[in-house]
Amino acid sequence: MNGKYRYHKVGIESTCKMIIRFLTLLTICCSFVLCSQSVDPLTVNGPQEFILKQEQWVDSIYNELSLEEKIGQLFVPMVFSEDDKQYQTTLELIRDYNIGGIIFSRGGPIKQSKWLNTFQENSRIPLLVAMDAEWGVGMRLDSVIDFPWAMTLGAIEDLDLIEELGYRMGQQEKRLGVHLSYGPVLDVNTNPDNPIIGNRSFGESKERVTLRALAYMNGHHRSGILTTGKHFPGHGDTDQDSHLTLPTISLSKERISEVELYPYRELIEQGLSAVMVAHLNIPSLVDSILPASLSRNVVTDLLIKDLDFRGLIVTDALNMKGVTQYASSSVVDKVAFLAGHDMLLISKDIPKGIEVIRDAIKSNEISEDRLAHSVKKILKAKYKVGLHEYQPVDTANLIEDLNSSEDLELNRQALLKAMTLVKNVDDQLPLSENQKIGYLKLGDASNVAFVNQLSKYVDIESIAIESVEEVLNSSNSFDKLIISHHKSDHSPYVNYRFSDDEINAIDVLSKKFDVVLCSFTSPYSLGALKSPEEIESIILGYQNSDEAQILLVDALMGYNEVKGRLPVTPSRFFEVGQGIDLRPSKYLPYGDPDELGFVPAKFQAIDSLAQVAIDSLMTPGMQVIVAKNGKIAYQKSYGHHTYDKKISVQNHHLYDLASLTKILVSLPLVMMQYEAGNLGLDSNLNDLLPGIVPPDKKSITLKALLSHNAGLKSWIPFYRETLDTQGKPNQLFYGSQYSQQYPHRITENLYLIRDYPQKVMEMIYDSSVNSSPRYNYSDLGYYILMDYFQRYYDLSFDQIASDFIFSKLNLSRTSYNPLTKYSSEEIVPSEVDTYFRYDTIDGYVHDMGAALMDGVGGHAGLFSNAKEVASIMQVFLRKGLYFDGSLFGEETFDDFNYRYYTHLNNRRALGFDKKSLDAELRHTADSATDSSFGHYGFTGTMAWADPNHGLVFVILTNRTYPTQENRLFIKHRIRPRMHQLVYDALID
Repeated sequence: MNGKYRYHKVGIESTCKMIIRFLTLLTICCSFVLCSQSVDPLTVNGPQEFILKQEQWVDSIYNELSLEEKIGQLFVPMVFSEDDKQYQTTLELIRDYNIGGIIFSRGGPIKQSKWLNTFQENSRIPLLVAMDAEWGVGMRLDSVIDFPWAMTLGAIEDLDLIEELGYRMGQQEKRLGVHLSYGPVLDVNTNPDNPIIGNRSFGESKERVTLRALAYMNGHHRSGILTTGKHFPGHGDTDQDSHLTLPTISLSKERISEVELYPYRELIEQGLSAVMVAHLNIPSLVDSILPASLSRNVVTDLLIKDLDFRGLIVTDALNMKGVTQYASSSVVDKVAFLAGHDMLLISKDIPKGIEVIRDAIKSNEISEDRLAHSVKKILKAKYKVGLHEYQPVDTANLIEDLNSSEDLELNRQALLKAMTLVKNVDDQLPLSENQKIGYLKLGDASNVAFVNQLSKYVDIESIAIESVEEVLNSSNSFDKLIISHHKSDHSPYVNYRFSDDEINAIDVLSKKFDVVLCSFTSPYSLGALKSPEEIESIILGYQNSDEAQILLVDALMGYNEVKGRLPVTPSRFFEVGQGIDLRPSKYLPYGDPDELGFVPAKFQAIDSLAQVAIDSLMTPGMQVIVAKNGKIAYQKSYGHHTYDKKISVQNHHLYDLASLTKILVSLPLVMMQYEAGNLGLDSNLNDLLPGIVPPDKKSITLKALLSHNAGLKSWIPFYRETLDTQGKPNQLFYGSQYSQQYPHRITENLYLIRDYPQKVMEMIYDSSVNSSPRYNYSDLGYYILMDYFQRYYDLSFDQIASDFIFSKLNLSRTSYNPLTKYSSEEIVPSEVDTYFRYDTIDGYVHDMGAALMDGVGGHAGLFSNAKEVASIMQVFLRKGLYFDGSLFGEETFDDFNYRYYTHLNNRRALGFDKKSLDAELRHTADSATDSSFGHYGFTGTMAWADPNHGLVFVILTNRTYPTQENRLFIKHRIRPRMHQLVYDALID
């Protein structure tokens, strides 16, 4: 048998999996004392003929062996491929003593695999290869990714994810020729001061430990790897390290049965392959000075008889001081075997151990049946993992195979889903990007990724722990003070505690400031906090990797969800299972361009082109953003608001989006009505506005309207009717201040007469229609759509946009009439108007028609920045999905992103602009795919998305400043050229 079998399948098997998980949960909720392993975990799966073949192979091999060779099968030495001296020593043990297996430890994948191939070639019976790889083979090998520790996984509620991690760990082991994993750890870590388990445990709750260990085990089994539960009967409630001494477990037999044995019962029932017995002093179970690992009471009576375990029983390392201080190495080997073990791990003297056990058999102290029992179990295990058809490890592409992109994503998902928010007073998180943030770093490990990522969102003022008193006594104030605690995650045993000075700093600062405490170490660290009730928000990232730091910053800012739960109880303020869900509220966190598939250096071409446009007076400034796969790869602001260079363009500043309004407001509203069944593509204007639309427009369909194929006029200069003979605002239509007669604000000192917006709609309805409809770009249809929506909802159009789009997507800087919410210093002016308003258009809509409609239009009037525009484009890219909801469905999006009139030489879809099929007329990057979509705006804006590449590109400018007559920006095709540079930056 090759050891490969799948666990997840669709249909019946998927249903079976759900039933199994339900029954598992039901079993765990019940109390019981004994169980039995109904199926031998070392027997192959399949029909009886498979089982007979396994038995025949085992018997045939066993019968060929001499007594010494049989005994040799019991021994498993440790091999460090980083230590060249061990190569020859191990080879001699294989050739001369017929050892049964090896356990690999530190080294490199290639060297280890070459050694293993030689070892297997020289072994009479293929070796059963083990690794102690609790968080993946990266735990032992260089050049391989580390997956998170068990304590981190203990915070994850998604058991399927833990199973997938177990599956991938098993795949890595299998690729290296490993057959047996010394995991999962089943220790219930009820002692916060445990120096050797701690982060290696799934937590302090027996149920949480069991469920996560079971998922971990099932993943390994799916990959064909045998698993080992450890450290039997339980190493969680001690403050001593068995590597250095013999720890004492001062628990009653009843308590051990209720808590420590709980995970073993369930995993044994579910097919656990092996159990490792710990070196522990347990007076309630062993009435002598012997460690539990050498006690027949523990191994044979409790594990084999009471728990009816039929898998392999492995000693913990026999070179540990927890056992060697009680007997010589040779006696330890024999006593461990007499206690009931099958495999003797890391004996200090294998030749002597074989000799002592051989003498014990010859003197009848040990029976040959007892030897046969263990050796045949070992041979069964070898057959089950496919060693009867042994194949050497192929070292070609080995490093690549051990490090896939899927591994990075699995690791990312695990760290993301482990993050735990244990306190969030008054919903302080997520943070706003315009808050004043103070920052204090604690701990002795790197915080570079944390600070770099945080600095992308907010300006931070760093303080040092040495200057805490100075900060407290100053008048300095922060909207929030972020404190992050960093300890090395190079090893799970590293000291996780705050120093006394750090504890005091947290205490005094949290009394003055709104503190957000971010911990990148063991949750037990929270137990030392003096006044946790004074801290506003506390969030745990568990590990200090760059990825963990970046994910936690993104969570602080609202880009990631937080769903983890505490795996332990650090203090009376924080209990196991505690955690607050934090929903994502923003789109497009910052990502690494390299990881997103770009060559970052090539973005310099965008910088250069932007500077050329500014230096050549094509536009005073601009914002550019590039996102891929839901993350920002590149974002910059260039130049100034105007050519006087008084205000530099910042990422949060607002631009007049002009016609981008069509796809960012009107189109989503139409799509939502379509999704709800209130509109159809063939709905006509009479269906939308019965009794209002004149006869010549009644039959215009929604499909024709949105694709600019309705025959409507391109534009009507509504404002000219309001000018006097000198071309100035006519006093019949305008007042200089707000009043009931003049309620519509055009500019700061110009107010329009009350009934003129209705006059605009009358002019549209009375306008002529081409009797032979053809493609003709027109804004008029979007006035009509605005009229429909305002009548349908009985709300103003800007309120509709806010309620149904902006608020749902948590867009805080996207609106009509921005001067009602933001200062003019944050809004980029669009023109110096010398033909209508005779004023600088700054914070007022540039489009003349929208200006007459209270600054609000279905075709124009929206203001925003590049990031929030990109956020809406990302929703389109996800076909309507946002956070935990959807604006519309996938099929709806596809219906609107389709070209219906290409036969009439119309490139457009419904609302969306599309890449021109004519290269001479192309207004997008040549490399943009046909499925891409977006729109342009008159003020020099562009928003474009490409589903084939997961790309979003946005450029916002005020190329119309100081005059719209300056068309250099358009003439030199800056937008399509910059768009192409994005594709050029992609890695081929």
